[in-house]
Amino acid sequence: MIELKVLQAVRLKGRINPADIAGTVDEDPTAVAEAVKAAAESGLIAEGKTVRLTENGRNRLDELLAAERQNVDHAAIDTAYAEFRNINADFKALVTDWQLKDSEPNTHEDEEYDAAVLSRLAEVHQRVTPIVELVGKQLPRLGNYSEKLATALEKVQAGETTWLTRPIIDSYHTVWFELHEELIVAAGLTRESEAQAGHAH
Repeated sequence: MIELKVLQAVRLKGRINPADIAGTVDEDPTAVAEAVKAAAESGLIAEGKTVRLTENGRNRLDELLAAERQNVDHAAIDTAYAEFRNINADFKALVTDWQLKDSEPNTHEDEEYDAAVLSRLAEVHQRVTPIVELVGKQLPRLGNYSEKLATALEKVQAGETTWLTRPIIDSYHTVWFELHEELIVAAGLTRESEAQAGHAH
């Protein structure tokens, strides 16, 4: 399982500092370091200041994810993902409204406008949490997305609004994007097919 978690974390991040992987996958740093070393020695990841998946790494990850999917209730996953798609549309609209105001870049000087947008984030969070919990019962590996989203939400609500959309950190948007990627794979779909259907994030 730790091999799957590590390889998937590297895939989702694109490139990641090895020291950051343990926090991302919520596993013991020593065990993660050993898994990273083993993956590098097996040619599954390319090492440097940051690590990234090799083609062999992607193939191995596809195998692990396919094996993981064999044990799930596909109907439950499909239902959860269908519900997520609906909420995803609202979240995308929320992010757009946070970044733009009257079709212009949002200067965030209108506190009332910003507060109204952020209040919608709490509603989105309330709606998505049961879905993450449902998926977590099928794929326990995904259970920590509830905590990641909750942590980002708390920071936003405490006034640290960079935690809504800032890339690189585990902002609400970053975690949401990664969760979406996980659900696409769990449902046996691809980002390309979802993009063509208008569901990509």
